[in-house]
Amino acid sequence: MPGPSYDVVGIGNALVDVISNEADRFLVDHGLVKGSMALIDERQATDLYGAMGVGTEMSGGSAANTVAGVASFGGRAAFVGTVRDDELGRVFAHDLGSNGVTFAAQPVVDGPPTGRCLIVVTADAERTMSTYLGAGAALGPEHIDPAIIGDAKVVYLEGYLFDSPEAKEAYRRASRTAHEAGGKVALTLSDSFCVQRHLDEWVTLVDEQVDVLFGNADEVQVLCGTGFDEALQQLQGRVEVAVVTRGAAGSVLVTPEDVIEVPAERVAHVVDTTGAGDLYAAGFLYGYTQAMALADCGRLGSKAAAEVISHIGARPLVTLSRLL
Repeated sequence: MPGPSYDVVGIGNALVDVISNEADRFLVDHGLVKGSMALIDERQATDLYGAMGVGTEMSGGSAANTVAGVASFGGRAAFVGTVRDDELGRVFAHDLGSNGVTFAAQPVVDGPPTGRCLIVVTADAERTMSTYLGAGAALGPEHIDPAIIGDAKVVYLEGYLFDSPEAKEAYRRASRTAHEAGGKVALTLSDSFCVQRHLDEWVTLVDEQVDVLFGNADEVQVLCGTGFDEALQQLQGRVEVAVVTRGAAGSVLVTPEDVIEVPAERVAHVVDTTGAGDLYAAGFLYGYTQAMALADCGRLGSKAAAEVISHIGARPLVTLSRLL
């Protein structure tokens, strides 16, 4: 009997990234918290876009970046999300397809335009994101196709989904469908403010529905309500594997039996940290779905993250299979 058709199916907000380099003063002037992700409305998006300098526009979205990375490694990937039938929606779909990712969703024909994420990159390469979900907010349980979700080794969900009640229900349906089909569920915590907003729900979620958990050091400390070392102890045994990234300090893989430290890949010059966590997850999940040792999965994640932070944008500029 043949195995699943997809290694990873990602579910998340379909967004087009607009990236601009600005001084720290720009963040102060516009009330932005460095390193955070804030949801904004259409008017705020228009005003902030108008204030930003010359920018680079490219398809993005956390889970979409991850599955694009998985496909670049040579994995079989699909994405579930919603776009409007407009120019940015067509750009988003084209970019995913050109990366080898299946995106079969029908565009929404009315309502808000395709979502966009306005990303300010400061001199220290930190990124601050202001997200207008637009048509992405239309994602609901009706968009979860059991035929696709049940045909994946891993269903990967971004924490940002929990900012929309409809998308939250889509997450729950996808999780149930994946587990019923014998697949795994992976969750990325996405942002420490996002964790704080949904803390009570996520504690239960992690314990009951998540097999593979991704988060950075700040996010897991908020989730566990403790310091870093105590958070690692708490995560041990709660999921099959917790992947905790620490930037230049590398990453830690926590299983019920072991704690594995993985060094960061050396980067000559960090240009833009946008997408670092997304591409780390891509490398890890590619290795994980190919039954590689966990330490090797972590090393692939580090290599993919190193590639993406060496240039502007959240998608790799080289075919990641070269890193294998």
